[in-house]
Amino acid sequence: MIGHGGWKWAGRAALTLIVAALLALFLLFVTLPVASLFLRISPEAFFRSLAESVVIDALTLSLATATVSTAVVVLFGTPLALVNARHDYLGREIIDTLTDLPIVLPPAVAGIALLMAFGRRGVVGQYFDAFGISIAFTTVAVILAQIFVASPFYIRQARASFEAVDRLYEDAARTLGASPATVALRITIPLAWSGLVSGAILSFARALGEFGATIMFAGNFQGRTQTMPLAIYTTMQGDLDAAISLAIILVVISFAVIAAVKVITRRSV
Repeated sequence: MIGHGGWKWAGRAALTLIVAALLALFLLFVTLPVASLFLRISPEAFFRSLAESVVIDALTLSLATATVSTAVVVLFGTPLALVNARHDYLGREIIDTLTDLPIVLPPAVAGIALLMAFGRRGVVGQYFDAFGISIAFTTVAVILAQIFVASPFYIRQARASFEAVDRLYEDAARTLGASPATVALRITIPLAWSGLVSGAILSFARALGEFGATIMFAGNFQGRTQTMPLAIYTTMQGDLDAAISLAIILVVISFAVIAAVKVITRRSV
């Protein structure tokens, strides 16, 4: 007969096997589709596709617009995150909710909302149109769509980083006569720097992968609004190698982003 200790050991062994099987299935489910991209195309076809104009235009446009949108998010999002982390004011929860809204908002809703705001007949766009300035279906529209969907990723991370900074250092600087701006620039931001960099990297990656809001608000015009996700959607219908090549580039960038965030976070800890 199996004693109490034997049953206990058998139960632990069975639980370990079940957990191991679930982890293996999950890892297989995640890695198999990604690995299939690399197995589906030869190195020669991959590098040949990189020379195609549609790939070059999409890659160049995506990197340029994602860089600009990330810079705008950091420039305007840092003060907002700092204020929300350090000050309790009326309506702060509403501001936080609105800041997080693009994360849960369906991309199609974000796209049509931007179009209704900045389109030629939009709430704001009609005034620009009166001066001959068009925003929708231009490169500017791509940047606005990326800012809209990517900003929460930076602002949330920035606020958490600012909240983690010990106020003792800020209070000490104030007692020495430092102004609020000096405290922010010389004390708070440097101490939260690693978190801010991580948030900026995540925001860049989100902007780089934006699809739904972009195609509805900016359109899908090669060299002007066709980013890499849009180019993948277009080239799949006629040039599968080009679509796979762009997808592999995005996979590599995504992996690099995750690795960079983990390294930065580990160093800060």
